[in-house]
Amino acid sequence: MAFEQRRNTRVSFQTIVDLDCGGKTFTACETRDLSLKGVFLAGIIGPAAGDGCDLTINLSGGSSDLRFRVKGEVVRVDADGVGIIFVEIDLDSFYHLKNIVYYNSGDPDRLADEFISQIR
Repeated sequence: MAFEQRRNTRVSFQTIVDLDCGGKTFTACETRDLSLKGVFLAGIIGPAAGDGCDLTINLSGGSSDLRFRVKGEVVRVDADGVGIIFVEIDLDSFYHLKNIVYYNSGDPDRLADEFISQIR
């Protein structure tokens, strides 16, 4: 039986991220999923587990474009891409992240509990 370490709700969410990681810059990376704690970026090759990263998450809507910045660390590398945990995020960016995950989640009550545990 495999042990599942993930405790945060992940939502399937596709957007574009610019990534500076391991001395390399990756532009227009596609997200596969997103949580309050991290993101999986598909198709990224090169970063190693433990590399620090700067991410710019780009959100485009019908009438506006929003970008927010997050500091992260690569925690998983596989053939499909990299998993990055967020290690530093400002309050406004966290608010946007929380709303993205909340509105794309199938279980808002569970997400509310996760949100409360993040601010403790």
